[in-house]
Amino acid sequence: MEQLLSQRISNARPSFIREVLKVADNPGIISFAGGLPNPTLFPVAALKQASAAILDEEGEAALQYTATEGHGGLRRWIAERYRATQNLDIDPGQILITNGSQQALDLIGKVLLDAGDGVVIEQPGYLGAIQALTLYQPQFLPVALDDDGIDCEGLRHALDNGRPKLLYTVPNFQNPSGISYSERRRREVAALLAGRKVLLIEDNPYGELRFGGAVPTSFHALLPQQTLLLGSFSKIVAPSLRLGWIVAPHWLLQKLIIAKQAADLHTNGFSQRLLHRYLRDNDIDRHIAAITEVYGRQKAAMEQAIAHYLPAGVRITAPQGGMFLWAELPPQVSALRLFEAALENGVAFVPGHPFYVDRDDSNTLRLNYTNADTATIDDGIRRLGAALKTLMS
Repeated sequence: MEQLLSQRISNARPSFIREVLKVADNPGIISFAGGLPNPTLFPVAALKQASAAILDEEGEAALQYTATEGHGGLRRWIAERYRATQNLDIDPGQILITNGSQQALDLIGKVLLDAGDGVVIEQPGYLGAIQALTLYQPQFLPVALDDDGIDCEGLRHALDNGRPKLLYTVPNFQNPSGISYSERRRREVAALLAGRKVLLIEDNPYGELRFGGAVPTSFHALLPQQTLLLGSFSKIVAPSLRLGWIVAPHWLLQKLIIAKQAADLHTNGFSQRLLHRYLRDNDIDRHIAAITEVYGRQKAAMEQAIAHYLPAGVRITAPQGGMFLWAELPPQVSALRLFEAALENGVAFVPGHPFYVDRDDSNTLRLNYTNADTATIDDGIRRLGAALKTLMS
């Protein structure tokens, strides 16, 4: 009966990270594999109060169907947040609330991509975007990253020869590398795209998790008619709410709304009201400051442990925020073989190859530092170092 499956789902692969998390879901394994926020920072009490207040004050209305576009108050809050933090003039009517930013990627693919259309993607790139867009059978055009962002010569070549419709970017604390685009690189990228029939997806789930450096210019400020902004509350409030959004030009938003109506009618209306009430009644900046203080300490603990336990030939990125470090092993070392050895040593990570569209192995790996305390981080990196030394010997 498998011949009944569509070609697009037959060619799709499961998320490597989700498979890793199944293996790592063991009390004896220290996991640096998932992109999980620290659950001790979830605002449980405040959300409980917000939930009770909504049911007491809004009752039946809070449990009814709602508009596809999303809760009006929440969309206005997002627009005001853009104005306050990035000086962006966003019309709430340009915002569509989605089931996390992952659904935003799916809707973009559904609305814009035909089989064979070009999509420029960072290399290494976000696995969730690769998986979501793969279902629409594009031609991926991978372009390497350096410490300042996507390589502009590689991007120029992809634009001139691949004629892509989309460029997908995570310019702030990129997943998986942790790097952020420099101000100069952002302007160079914008200059290359200006006037072309290409849309830039600026996915920014980690931008508020900054513990160093200045807030950079958004691509939306540089290319307002060519940029789609994606955002998420998963990293700053709670991931189980599954609330994200798209900011899009009106001509495109109408098509995205149609696609969302066909998919699920609307995002969970109670969750939207709950989140809006929480944001209205609490100081989100104070909450984010508490998150970034903890994450900054956890990142520093991981950097110190890497310097202490891993061989000198291992290179890591130095993010100023976000949730991930990217490590490059000596050229002869397989991250996939290290993954197997590390599991035997009681520690898990994500090997680098799933973040590429054209590799089955690599000498790179991603480490998440946000979901373990500093003592656990030290122990986990010690175990990883022991596995690596054994493998290299």
